[in-house]
Amino acid sequence: METTQLTPLMGMTLGQLQAVVAEMGMPRFSAGQICRWLYEKRVESIDEMSDLSKPNRARLAAKYCVGRYAPMREAQSIDGTVKYLFAAGDGTKAVESVYIPDDDRATLCISTQCGCKMGCSFCMTGRQGFHGSLTAHEIINQVLSVPHSEKLTNVVMMGMGEPLDNVEAVLQVVEVMTAQWGLAWSPKRITVSTVGLLPGLKRLLDETSVHVAVSVHSPYHEERAGIMPIENAYPLRRVAALLSGYDFRHQRRLSAEYIMWKGINDDDAHAEALARLLKPLGARVNLIRFHAIPGTKFDTADDATMVHFRDLLNSHGIICTIRRSRGEDIAAACGMLAGKVKE
Repeated sequence: METTQLTPLMGMTLGQLQAVVAEMGMPRFSAGQICRWLYEKRVESIDEMSDLSKPNRARLAAKYCVGRYAPMREAQSIDGTVKYLFAAGDGTKAVESVYIPDDDRATLCISTQCGCKMGCSFCMTGRQGFHGSLTAHEIINQVLSVPHSEKLTNVVMMGMGEPLDNVEAVLQVVEVMTAQWGLAWSPKRITVSTVGLLPGLKRLLDETSVHVAVSVHSPYHEERAGIMPIENAYPLRRVAALLSGYDFRHQRRLSAEYIMWKGINDDDAHAEALARLLKPLGARVNLIRFHAIPGTKFDTADDATMVHFRDLLNSHGIICTIRRSRGEDIAAACGMLAGKVKE
């Protein structure tokens, strides 16, 4: 990681870089040149920006750095999934990202916070508490600095933290990833997950066209509140009411994430209630096996129950799939990311 006295350029938008070059007394068009070096050519130092004059590079390097830094370590699963540990904040914190290859797709699951405030009882990230939000620089560095960066087909913000509790940085990263001056990705290659923070969700829906995934896990208010405290502040019925004002019938996709627990939320009544909630929204459902973490009361539903639940939702006209578990042997599966907070 480059010296903390220097401000990273990576993660900045074109507008922010225009402000930087104005401050440096450089021509306005230099901002576009810097964008190309950062996001298209993916350089690691300002000195590589060869179409900037040497005096301007020196002036820029006195206050700024590119900001690229590699993961501190990695762990590889028997199924090909790779988990990366990245430094964050002042270097005493860390977050995890997960690379998931699958035939012609290569997905990177990235983190947006160190720990999480949401306190969901089934999630390892929530167990470690909250240690700070990542900057746009720290988020985009995960995308640009994993070894498989150039091969990525999709990015999902489903790692550590609640993305919409860090909405400014998340929106900035989406802009960098989708703008023509940035990575020039289609927004359909990006999915942002949320437990349902309404203010941030409205901004995400209005200001981007990325896919949205909502962590549901129960269609019943009391039950959901017992495992996801956010239900008390932003009930699922209010989240559904907001989502009903947007069109998910075409390219933009709305998904409901649903972890299945044995004897808790895996019966026909839950499936029927979930269908009533989601069908008007045009949402599809991802059923997720629970990955055991220490000290929880939950057990995963068995395969036959999950298949029956899926088929019941399909019979109601809801596209429902069972997500294949990846990386469980390296604690990289859904709900298992914890990073490492150093002493």
